[in-house]
Amino acid sequence: MFRNLIVALCLTFAALPAAAQDLDPENTLLMQLDSGTVVIQLRPDLAPNHVARAKELTRQGFYDGTPFHRVIDGFMAQGGDPTGTGTGGSDLPDLKAEFSDANYGRGTIGAARTSDPDTANSQFFICFDDCSFLNGQYTVWGQVVKGMELVDALKRGEPVQDPDRIVTMKVQADVN
Repeated sequence: MFRNLIVALCLTFAALPAAAQDLDPENTLLMQLDSGTVVIQLRPDLAPNHVARAKELTRQGFYDGTPFHRVIDGFMAQGGDPTGTGTGGSDLPDLKAEFSDANYGRGTIGAARTSDPDTANSQFFICFDDCSFLNGQYTVWGQVVKGMELVDALKRGEPVQDPDRIVTMKVQADVN
């Protein structure tokens, strides 16, 4: 029985994308798109409250089925709004900004918000290219470490017609 458990754990671990295997499972998100898995390293060292929120919403299944409603070529892909309008969010209270000196480079994930820095809730964006002009103005809470080519392939638009959606998002520690 113990041997079967070990074999099952090994097979589960081996099925994870290679980039996810080297990361802290509690601080790694696996975002499943129709085209494959995007591996996201969370940054609790930069934004502990935003990371806690992302994990809480992920564990609730909040992001499952949500669209990438705003995708701007050469800039970013924005998602995390269940309404797909850019005005929705979770029922949880907004978060205070956790600005840092982290650079907004390719694959950086930031908290989307209104012009008020303390209005981030569930929406996020992933930078396609260098977005260093955002440095110090938005909260960095993650980094795509595998699957950026899948993000690059998302349909473009403001709003996106027939948008790509997150099939499911999981905290790696919860994946059996």
